Amino acid sequence: MTISEKSAYLKGLMDGLKLNTESDEGKMIAAIVDLLGDMAKRVTDIEETTIAISDELDEIEEDLDAIEDFIMDEDDEDFEDFEDYEDDDWDDEEDPEEGFDFGDEDTTVYEVECACGEIIDFDEETLEKGSIVCPNCGETLEFSLDDEDEE
Repeated sequence: MTISEKSAYLKGLMDGLKLNTESDEGKMIAAIVDLLGDMAKRVTDIEETTIAISDELDEIEEDLDAIEDFIMDEDDEDFEDFEDYEDDDWDDEEDPEEGFDFGDEDTTVYEVECACGEIIDFDEETLEKGSIVCPNCGETLEFSLDDEDEE
């Protein structure tokens, strides 16, 4: 028997017993039965919503599995292409960074060497700030945008 059926049974039992709903006890029992009926409706709604969400999640999981399979199949094909090459086929003198996309090509990257020997790369935004902290030794390196030629 479901919660809704049990609630309906209690309501029918109360009606069948012909309880006096004008007495204090009758009012209390009638209120409890009404409350149980409302709670049964809410629980039923929550169960239906949970089932619907579960079904949607199952569909999403299936879609994600299909996408994963598709991506993994492509990766396997790419790997198979590399298996055909021998180690001797690779040109050792080729620049390993050639063809690598570093992002925005208009960004200028500056380089400074700290007294500790650490080489630090930074962009124009850091240059405008006027200083940078060496990640190796913690020393603050300061620099200026002023051109020395102006002096």
